[in-house]
Amino acid sequence: MEIAHLTLLAQDLPAQHKFYTEILGLPMLEGGEEVITFGVGRSKLTFLQADEDWEGSYHFAFNIPENQFTQAKTWLAERVKLIHNPAGQDEFRFESWNAHALYFYDPAGNILELIARHDLPNASDTPFGGDSLLAISEIGLTTPDVAATVRQIQSYLPLKVYRNSESEEFVALGDAAGLLIIVKKGRIWWPETGVPASLSPVSILSMDSSGQGFQISGPPYDISPVLS
Repeated sequence: MEIAHLTLLAQDLPAQHKFYTEILGLPMLEGGEEVITFGVGRSKLTFLQADEDWEGSYHFAFNIPENQFTQAKTWLAERVKLIHNPAGQDEFRFESWNAHALYFYDPAGNILELIARHDLPNASDTPFGGDSLLAISEIGLTTPDVAATVRQIQSYLPLKVYRNSESEEFVALGDAAGLLIIVKKGRIWWPETGVPASLSPVSILSMDSSGQGFQISGPPYDISPVLS
């Protein structure tokens, strides 16, 4: 599965613009008072202006070249403060996913992740930079009932549970190219950030392995095919 376009809300669009262009080095594709869109490799990331009383946050991840985790950490740590867990760790190895990851915040309080998935053939010899963010590879979808939301999504889309990542509070659907991270409302986002998963509006334009496009929006989540 590929996440082609992710649309989220944010309060302070100028702060988001500065962070994603100047800190992460992403190109801005569209800019205005109510909407900003950035290119992230094969994906697009849009923030819409939120109402003044809106509160919420998101978790999403970017795939990076599988051989450049160390370079990515050095590059990122020069620009932002990395998130540490209570034990002081700021890099994380996921054995079952064969991946390494880093976490950090954007100005809106969203939890961002750079993840090197070593099973993907995307190694690079190019010095690491903003154009090394290859695609949006994960988005967290918060729900009061994880099992029911998983059943709903799977009734429309041929997405499998990824590498046995299934519990009452967490299920990953998709593959290494793109994952929907279904989490229970209130569950604390990794790595033990203290930030609870919230019911925040999201819109995802994606494609499954057969090339069929689909749109997911919510919560509550609505799934519809995208006609070519």
